Amino acid sequence: MMNRNFNRGRKFLFFIPAAVLIAAVLGYVVMFLWNWILPEVANTGKLNYWQALGLLVLCRVLFGNFKPGGPGRGFGRRGSGMREKWHDMTGEERSRFKEEFKKRFR
Repeated sequence: MMNRNFNRGRKFLFFIPAAVLIAAVLGYVVMFLWNWILPEVANTGKLNYWQALGLLVLCRVLFGNFKPGGPGRGFGRRGSGMREKWHDMTGEERSRFKEEFKKRFR
């Protein structure tokens, strides 16, 4: 049990520098791509590193979320309730459901 906690703490200590490194690299990638493409295409100004990092965070807030697993990965868990309902339906209930679905979404 003690060994498992030690490994968990070790992984956490590895995660912090890895997350900082990934954020730094992504900031430079955003800055490079923005400064390479957008000033000529859309007549925008150039970004410095901190602006690019802020833009990256803003995009994460607007288009993603801060839940573990990232955006769209929770669908499997939410969809599992419907999957269970589908498996519990009889053949007649399934056919009625399909017909109702076709009527509504044609």
